[in-house]
Amino acid sequence: MKKSLLLPFAFLLLQSKADAQDSIFARNIVGTLTSEAFWGRGYTKDGMAKAAIFLKQQFQQLGLQPLDGKDYFQQLSYPANTFPGKMEVTLNDKVLEPGKDFIVSPDSRGVKMEGQLFQQDSSQFVNPENRVVIILQDKLTWSVAQKAEGYTIIMVDKHRFTETPASVKVAIENKVIKSFKASNVCGMVKGKEQPDSLIFITAHYDHLGGMGSGIYFPGANDNASGISLLLTLAKYYAAHPQKYSIGFICFAGEEAGLVGSKYYTEHPLLPLQNIRFLLNTDLSGTGEEGIMVVNATEFPNEFAALQKLNNMEGLLSDVKSRGKAANSDHYWFTEKGVPAFFFYTLGGIKAYHDVFDKSATLPLNEINDLNALIKSFVAYLNGKQN
Repeated sequence: MKKSLLLPFAFLLLQSKADAQDSIFARNIVGTLTSEAFWGRGYTKDGMAKAAIFLKQQFQQLGLQPLDGKDYFQQLSYPANTFPGKMEVTLNDKVLEPGKDFIVSPDSRGVKMEGQLFQQDSSQFVNPENRVVIILQDKLTWSVAQKAEGYTIIMVDKHRFTETPASVKVAIENKVIKSFKASNVCGMVKGKEQPDSLIFITAHYDHLGGMGSGIYFPGANDNASGISLLLTLAKYYAAHPQKYSIGFICFAGEEAGLVGSKYYTEHPLLPLQNIRFLLNTDLSGTGEEGIMVVNATEFPNEFAALQKLNNMEGLLSDVKSRGKAANSDHYWFTEKGVPAFFFYTLGGIKAYHDVFDKSATLPLNEINDLNALIKSFVAYLNGKQN
């Protein structure tokens, strides 16, 4: 081999090794955050609090500074309807399995009852005396509510329960926590030339938690994948400081209504006007069909640069454009005048807000390309003129 070819070949070997290490690191983060120990990073068994402590430890190990110079945690609180105990449903004398056969609506009250059901239409069956509603659905998708209403709605997978519901027996326990305590986890790598100017990389770490005492929602794609990407980038920038400071925020309470990011924009640890750009990542675990970029139409020059970088480096199959949307934690920053993109991957597995969103089935097949694209875009932002 000629000497002129040795350096490019060596670089490719080093890059390939770095990519492999990043993939292993990201996979380990997803596996850890989706484990039973973190119980869906939600509202029972201290799942969210344990995840926050884990992320703080990661920031410390990587050498990130607290965003405000004092504490990695930005504490907040909000109400949450939780389901810590019994989660038992029997239809037509058939015991249903939580998470797979049924879920309760997140705003349901707890109830213990047994009675007949009256059909309202092809998919709804009601026991009016106990205000219990059975709804047959194609797919079970759970969420988080901040309060309990005066009814109990039980959504049943019609593909797993094919009979016509006639009778029901229910034992469900709920608990409304009026002031659930949570924390945004915040860190930064100081810039070498203009440390007061920041580029933010953000992702939410919370998920849905547990439904009853025996089942939890792992949240691999949503959003252990985004956190794994954020931490991979934090590891890189800790070793390679940029012109501007790079801030990292892992938000709490996204699933409860973008609560953590809203709180941050109302109580910023650093001036919002100092943020040159924010990149929010959520659902980053697939990518066969590329990524969608929310706010692309709001910031066309930056979006054109992102597309150009992707095409030049031959990374993702597509970088698609979407307008403004209140669908993740970038939103409140945009409302405060902070330029921001939110991107999510397209294609691949369809598990979402269900018990099947697991680490074992999450491909993370474009995590290295996402990593590379963000690094290139951050380099572009660092080269921009004021």
